[in-house]
Amino acid sequence: MRTLIQALVFLLIGSQVFATPIRLKDLVEFDGVRTNELVGYGLVVGLNGSGDGLRNSPFTEEIMSNILERLGVNVTGEQFRPRNVAAVLVTAKLPPFARTGSPIDVSVSAIGDASSLLGGTLIMTPLNAADGEIYAVAQGAIIAGGASAEGDAARVVQGVPTSGMIPSGATVEREVDFDFSNLQEIRLALRTPDFTTAARIETAINSAFGRRVALMTDAGTVAVDIEATGMRSPSHALVRIENIAVEPERRARVVVDQRSGTIVIGEDVRISSVAVSQGNLTLRIEEAPLVAQPNPFSDGETVIVPRTRVGIEEEPGIGLAEVREGTSLSEVVAGLNALGVSPRDMIDILKTIKASGALHADFIVQ
Repeated sequence: MRTLIQALVFLLIGSQVFATPIRLKDLVEFDGVRTNELVGYGLVVGLNGSGDGLRNSPFTEEIMSNILERLGVNVTGEQFRPRNVAAVLVTAKLPPFARTGSPIDVSVSAIGDASSLLGGTLIMTPLNAADGEIYAVAQGAIIAGGASAEGDAARVVQGVPTSGMIPSGATVEREVDFDFSNLQEIRLALRTPDFTTAARIETAINSAFGRRVALMTDAGTVAVDIEATGMRSPSHALVRIENIAVEPERRARVVVDQRSGTIVIGEDVRISSVAVSQGNLTLRIEEAPLVAQPNPFSDGETVIVPRTRVGIEEEPGIGLAEVREGTSLSEVVAGLNALGVSPRDMIDILKTIKASGALHADFIVQ
């Protein structure tokens, strides 16, 4: 496993990565063209005894009573405790320009003590947006992403059976009120704000139209004058703009994942002159108490004699290695790989170099 991780790290940092032009549709978000989050509270039925325990989830009984009342079933004062229902939260994303009747996917997650949603069916659930209005209604059979089995003395759970999804499980009932066709100006919002990238986008758009139609307002925004483009509508202008290729500028970054020992390093990372030394010190303490008993029929007492073994082991380090000014970090890590430094030790070394001020990059730990 360690050899595989080291090979992956070396592959990521040892190969030269050349920047290539990227389409604008992959670099920016267009003002007004966005998704909207929807959420609803519903009930799943048809579970095989894996639903909520109504004593611990009274809200499940309440929503079940409300649904039955709306269907004309009077359950006032009745005591019912089925184990095949579960209260859930339903979430979805309303895509831009979604029209009435369009299907969208929904995610379903249990909020009570249900053990599984496998085989369940979501009952008609209204989905609300942040403004409190209902924009979609969800219903359908749930596809859960896990499995569970249990007996009297053991239980096995694979994946997360308490959550799932319903493909095309909701229907749009209300459209977002947004008149895109009458926009006089469209703002392009960079997903990674950068002044150099924004300037390149401005230049590329103006070059494509042969006149000044775009203006960089800040590191994250480029405004496009629709009238100056000479196109029939904002939609026609975006068709031409979104496929323009621009070479983005990237910040120098080092990203490490301490849980898996993965290291990803950008090609623009540089390091100043610094000396590095690394070694491991292991302190081992073992307790081996000895029980001493008196002779038979004597007046003595049983005592415990403590015995402790203490040892210190120090593994040989990599010595004191000098890194010259302007050396790329890929060369540094390649050298550490050659010395047999493990990925986790390499993370500690990089973190210490960053603390010394010699690593010129954003150091991101996940």
